[in-house]
Amino acid sequence: MHGPDPKNKHPMEGFPQVCFIKNTITNPNIIVGDYTYYDDLQDSENFERNVLYHFPFLGDKLIIGKFCAIARGVQFIMNGANHKLSGISTYPFQIFGNGWEQVMPAPDDLPYKGDTVIGNDVWIGYEALIMPGVKIGNGAIISSRAVVTADVPAYSIVGGNPAKVIKTRFPQQDIEGLEALAWWDWPVEKISQHLKDIVSGDISSLLEKGR
Repeated sequence: MHGPDPKNKHPMEGFPQVCFIKNTITNPNIIVGDYTYYDDLQDSENFERNVLYHFPFLGDKLIIGKFCAIARGVQFIMNGANHKLSGISTYPFQIFGNGWEQVMPAPDDLPYKGDTVIGNDVWIGYEALIMPGVKIGNGAIISSRAVVTADVPAYSIVGGNPAKVIKTRFPQQDIEGLEALAWWDWPVEKISQHLKDIVSGDISSLLEKGR
């Protein structure tokens, strides 16, 4: 056997709170890799409710890699939440019409941070908040209730509000080796073959066997 079927919405029999969310996403601007799961007792299939202010006319994307673990209550704020900052008032008069549409801001008047990109093998803890345009590197860990306002380096642990790097998980040389190895892109048969090395702390062994 080579692990669970990535096309199975609920890969743990009798445990519907865990969902491989690639199989439930309907928004074309949300892209999720295989084996990434969302854990939620209330409705694990409805991950999209946690992606806020994601208006299609803006075109920004939420991209999440493979083998990510996303805890209950994690939310992603997208670019549609932004208000014009260059004027005296930040109130969005224009959205209410009835003559107020005369102050409709031009697209470049609104802050736009681009796509939000989560790497592979990222663990995002309970009720973390990810702000627009943030890039989270492979193998990173986001602590519970962290507010992530800036990019997160690969294989680092961040926490707090605003989130700061608490520690780096491995030496820089090992991080570079793991990034180059990209085990998450291997065929599932190869991942299964080297699973014990992937979950061990022996990076040199994994790098050697992955060549």
